[in-house]
Amino acid sequence: MATTYETRYASSPNETKQMDTESLRKNFLIEKLFEENKIHLVYTHYDRYIAGGVMPVSETIKLETIDALKAPYFLERRELGIINIGGAGTVTINGDVYDIDFKEALYVGKGNEEVLFASNDASNPAKFYLNSAPAHQVFPIKKVTKADAEIVELGSLETANHRIINKLLVASVVKTCQLQMGMTELKTGSVWNTMPAHTHDRRMEVYCYFEVPQGQSVCHFMGQPQETRHIWMQNEQAVISPPWSVHAGAATSNYTFIWGMAGENMDYGDMDACAITELR
Repeated sequence: MATTYETRYASSPNETKQMDTESLRKNFLIEKLFEENKIHLVYTHYDRYIAGGVMPVSETIKLETIDALKAPYFLERRELGIINIGGAGTVTINGDVYDIDFKEALYVGKGNEEVLFASNDASNPAKFYLNSAPAHQVFPIKKVTKADAEIVELGSLETANHRIINKLLVASVVKTCQLQMGMTELKTGSVWNTMPAHTHDRRMEVYCYFEVPQGQSVCHFMGQPQETRHIWMQNEQAVISPPWSVHAGAATSNYTFIWGMAGENMDYGDMDACAITELR
């Protein structure tokens, strides 16, 4: 079977602050997203969010349902966000083909039974990063490029966080039930993302780090503002952020990361900022 998945249960702040390095990584880090002709998924009990990846090389790969969904097909009661971080490829939805190139996104609404992934060139395969959340309403399929995105420039080189935020699958660009996704690109010389850090208790988040140069790493910070922890991450890995946790990272080089969110609130700006000097 091309699809594999694992389940991650929710952890409380009190439980998490007792975890050692191995436990933190086991509960929150998604180490393997992409494997040739495979789909790897993680089903988390934070807002029933699913994150994963598919890398079709020599085959067309179908998105199959998983036992945890108890559904005849994957999107029976779910919506799906896709961002390609590899070579050019196609996503075929019920026979309709969508060309998805590097850093382009596709929103797929609830009720679409057949989702197929393929690469244009086996020597430079597509890497489709997937996020999915429960959906209560049907919205149309929509492809979103960086030209379509809502773009915000934040930070500065002086504070090492000069970055471009590309809001791809957000309410101002495409209609979704609760899923939001975007991509933040750090400028050369900048290493900090999402700083000052924040929490948003009404939605959870997943970060996927990529374009991390060979030999470099990202240090991702999580936990309550007064009780932070860190996880060292490599290129093309993801990390789960609970609603009560900060989510910020610094790396040994500039990089790009994808943020995906779901929960009760669709207001992108609904967050509780944490003063840098008050982090512990």
